[in-house]
Amino acid sequence: MNLNPIVLDLAVLALGLVLLLLEAFNEEKEKPFFGWLSIGGIAIVFVLSFFASQQIFVGSSQLAQFYKADALAIFYKRLALGTTLLVLIMALEFRPILSSYLPAARKNAGLGEFFALPVFTCLGLMWMASAADFVMIFVSLELVTISFYVLVSYMRRSSASLEAGVKYLILGALSTGFFVYGITWIFGITGQTNLLAISDALRVLAPASHTAALFGLGLLLIGLGFKIAAAPFQLWVPDVYQGAPTPITALLSVGSKAAGFVVLWRVIEPFLQTPAFAPKLQLILVGLAVLSLIYGNIAALPQSNMKRLLAYSSIAHAGYLLVAIASWKSGQAPVTFSFYLAGYFLMTLLAFLVLIVVNQSTGGDDIANFNGLGQRSPVLALGMTISMLSLAGVPFTVGFLGKFFIFFDAVKTGQWLLVGVGIVTVAAGFYYYLKVLRAMYWNVAKNPSPIVVSPLTRATIGVLIALIFVLGVYPAPVLEMLK
Repeated sequence: MNLNPIVLDLAVLALGLVLLLLEAFNEEKEKPFFGWLSIGGIAIVFVLSFFASQQIFVGSSQLAQFYKADALAIFYKRLALGTTLLVLIMALEFRPILSSYLPAARKNAGLGEFFALPVFTCLGLMWMASAADFVMIFVSLELVTISFYVLVSYMRRSSASLEAGVKYLILGALSTGFFVYGITWIFGITGQTNLLAISDALRVLAPASHTAALFGLGLLLIGLGFKIAAAPFQLWVPDVYQGAPTPITALLSVGSKAAGFVVLWRVIEPFLQTPAFAPKLQLILVGLAVLSLIYGNIAALPQSNMKRLLAYSSIAHAGYLLVAIASWKSGQAPVTFSFYLAGYFLMTLLAFLVLIVVNQSTGGDDIANFNGLGQRSPVLALGMTISMLSLAGVPFTVGFLGKFFIFFDAVKTGQWLLVGVGIVTVAAGFYYYLKVLRAMYWNVAKNPSPIVVSPLTRATIGVLIALIFVLGVYPAPVLEMLK
């Protein structure tokens, strides 16, 4: 069965439209049906993605200029679908908390859209994975960003959620402005918006235009730096992560970052393949990686709120991913950072899933709310333990193997500064990740009563733990997808 990858995009689009139509004509107040329908639909598309074949568009097909369906694109479509599937499972767990923050006059109104909007976000992430032209990149980027504007501020009775929405809106619009201005400069210099055509144009570009091309590239990097949460464009991350509904924070942390990195790679690849630009661009990437590693890990050390800790952790992991891209001369950059993102997907979503259940039981996101979790719920404590150990990079987990591949590429290409900074910051990461374990197993809970975990959440935690260990010792399945 050879399925055209475009069918996957169309199926997700149809699912989102069906959810919106059903919401418009449905008077049921609780609306758990929408959650199960969205989970079932995304799960079916995720399974179908393994039957998708790489499509090569030939001739004068206009689609070939906008849409890529190579191994990298299909892999990131699966990553977007998998992320959305787990986020929707989290949304089911989060539904009681969300209901308490919706307007009292219309209790539970709007829950249907809370399950529909992540589906449209998934569609934008899938388009970003296949985008081969600046026009399509911008359209898919805006579909994702506008959906997040709504989702981040969804808890309208929460001042923290509204503040997060306003900050994300203002800084998101600003970063989009930089990105569009960068596209304008590149188009003005090369006369092209297609990335392949831009690559050809850069090779024959007059030396007098090199400075202008680098300026345009710099504007693009500012816009994309916001999307991937890399320093010094990370100012929005802690407040938005803390204020947004927890499932949306998870979607921001994993889905948006993954799509941002694949777009970043496609945008900078033409410049890396041009000898006149490659050394300067590599220097910029090294600088961004060092800043992200140092800032993210140091800022995470004093955090007492779990969502803020994961926010600064996200900045640090953006630094590790940038190390892989800065080591592009190894020839393995897309495979290396894609494998790392697959591992980051598993361990971060596991942490957020446990956080939602703990929040529902204790009413808070602070690390202190995890006190005594080992006694209250061994399943949740085990899930968070494996997540933290993998994020820290303990051997036999996917987090360790991902870091190993990245540092191997850095050593291979002689990026000794990145290797040194990376090793020091990994050591710093052990401190703030392991203090969560101290709270769970050494501290005493204020309320010692057991926490009830639903069968769906219990099964999801089990699957994520198994995948973290399996890919930590046997990475072949993911590497095979990326061939």
